[in-house]
Amino acid sequence: MKRFLPFLIIGAVALTAVGGAVTYYRAKRPAAVAVSAEAAKAVAGEPHTRGGAEAKVTLEEFGDFQCPPCGVLFETLEPLEKKYGQRLRVIFRQYPLASHTHAMEAALAAEAAGFQGRFWEMHDMLYRKRADWIGATEAGTIFHQYAATLGLNLEQFEKDAKGSAARTRIAADEKRAKDLSVALTPTVYWNNQAMPFEKLAPASLPKMIDEAMVDKAP
Repeated sequence: MKRFLPFLIIGAVALTAVGGAVTYYRAKRPAAVAVSAEAAKAVAGEPHTRGGAEAKVTLEEFGDFQCPPCGVLFETLEPLEKKYGQRLRVIFRQYPLASHTHAMEAALAAEAAGFQGRFWEMHDMLYRKRADWIGATEAGTIFHQYAATLGLNLEQFEKDAKGSAARTRIAADEKRAKDLSVALTPTVYWNNQAMPFEKLAPASLPKMIDEAMVDKAP
């Protein structure tokens, strides 16, 4: 037995080393990003929409949360959506521009909030508070605070914002933009017809929508 004792010791050391290496490898592997059930369901779902399916006017917007004209359009549409309710339908498509430092991060934050049923609340907050985050060094920290304000599960929010499901949603919107040859933000389609950019001005768009909402006698 004594003759084999050195070999047994060497074998034990080797097994310990191998076990340690396996443990180290597993520890070094990146953890899988958890995706909520809502996130998985939303990936192949419908675009972000508010307003009635039978609305007289449907506006499909390709927007960027950091885009100044998009902010103006939001301020123009907000009171009109409140005024007309289900009669005005707004579809928002993500189109974050590479030239805007925090545009993609903001888009991801909105999608992550959407996976918890709060897309539009985050959408509105990002536009209303643009001045607070567009020049920030750590915009993600601010978006985290917005998520807390909305009462989201913050751990899930962070996972979803960094996960593939949110990027898949954004990529789907970008593909539609490409198919329609969208080149700038905001680009808006009125009942599936492209609108000239000048028609989106605060002096023009409300008047157009007001006129369209009037029930004209045959």
